Amino acid sequence: MTDTLRPVETAAAPPDVPAPPESRTLKRSIGVVGGTLLTLSCVTPASTLFVVVPDLFGSLGTATALTIAIGSVLCVAVAFCYSELGTLVPSAGGEYAMVSTMAGRLAGWLVFVLSLLVVMIVPPVIAMGTADYLEPVLHLDPSLAGAGVMLLATLAGLLDLRANAWITGVFLVLEVIAAAVVAVLGFAHAERGPGSLVSMEVGGANGGADPVTAMLVVSGLAIALFITQGFSTAVYLSEELENPRRNVARTVLATLAISTVIILVPVVAITFGASDLTELTGGDIGAMVTAWSNSAVGTFVSLCVALAIINAGIVMVIQNSRVLFASARDKAWPAPVNGLFARLGRFGSPWVATLAVGVPGAALCYVNLDTLYGVTGVSVTAMYLLVAVAALLSRRGAHRHAHAWRMPLWPVVPAVLIVVLAYVLTQQETSHLLLTGSIAAVATLYWALYLRPRRDTRWLVTVPQDVREPAGP
Repeated sequence: MTDTLRPVETAAAPPDVPAPPESRTLKRSIGVVGGTLLTLSCVTPASTLFVVVPDLFGSLGTATALTIAIGSVLCVAVAFCYSELGTLVPSAGGEYAMVSTMAGRLAGWLVFVLSLLVVMIVPPVIAMGTADYLEPVLHLDPSLAGAGVMLLATLAGLLDLRANAWITGVFLVLEVIAAAVVAVLGFAHAERGPGSLVSMEVGGANGGADPVTAMLVVSGLAIALFITQGFSTAVYLSEELENPRRNVARTVLATLAISTVIILVPVVAITFGASDLTELTGGDIGAMVTAWSNSAVGTFVSLCVALAIINAGIVMVIQNSRVLFASARDKAWPAPVNGLFARLGRFGSPWVATLAVGVPGAALCYVNLDTLYGVTGVSVTAMYLLVAVAALLSRRGAHRHAHAWRMPLWPVVPAVLIVVLAYVLTQQETSHLLLTGSIAAVATLYWALYLRPRRDTRWLVTVPQDVREPAGP
């Protein structure tokens, strides 16, 4: 087990993948603007606001904005880690490529499993919210609507990445408009002032107010981290970003800043504008918008959110397929599976990997939503913790003098982040910790029994040749 924290050497593309070497490198076709549009769409601020945030209102009430703000501050430290590691190891493998290179093969494998859990679960979680926001014009079963969105997103994910950047860009404008409408209406109909943001109250079962404890806020941080989690997509796209040494960090940090504003400002407005604590805790944002304006505006906002959810599904399928593509290129599976996942279609997208994440995602729309939320929160927190460990080790050996973006206040930032995230994990529900831990245990057995004995031919991190040298000032 000594290779757990031993940095691995980057490897050439795997010889058992039948495609020619040039076809195993993704095409560089997008700059900072395109990458930011795709990454913002993966954060999916409006659909997160309308689908995930209502659950936080239900458990945290007036403390929801504070919890998201604390989570956003933690995400700044996480973004620093991603930016430095992403420019040192610009690979479509994202977190697992970075952690494998810095912290060893087992740590990288566990991050891959955690990221795979996240990328498989988050899209259906978001997609199932479609039915609620199509309600003004069409009544659909949430699971059926979510499955339909996942299949539509899978088809779109087979297209060229540049085309998807424009598609998602148009949808992104609509969801930002929806979030802006909510913010304006909430502030215009304010029922309470800024003091309510720290009043720490949630609607009780008897119609009164119950206190929100500090422990509830800490527990809610796992979901708060999930809310802005999509900024890491810039790292997954690093093989397709022009000049990744410079543009990865720009895209990560810009996306986090923009998405935090888009999400947090409407949350504050909703907290101010809800007619009473019971309505706020209920979290029915669509009904609030209708009450603040009229049914036509409510319908417009709902349709914008439905489009935002479809947009998020497209981008998440794009991101997730790159994870599987990179794992096959890095030989995580038996040779026939590696060959399938590494295949690229006529548009340059990994089409088999795209189908492999999209179709099961449609099936997950029929799984209990609370379980999906819980496992996602634990997985994201644990993944960030391991990324922080890798960032703490990122200036050893040859990496000390490598050309890369460097975070301020290293090593304090990753060290503090490790402590905070470990504590957040201890506050999660036992059932969700056990379920996620069981999956990690099975993955560790696979690593010990299959990958580790084949260390010379399996689980080799690949960094494309064109990004090994600095790409400009």
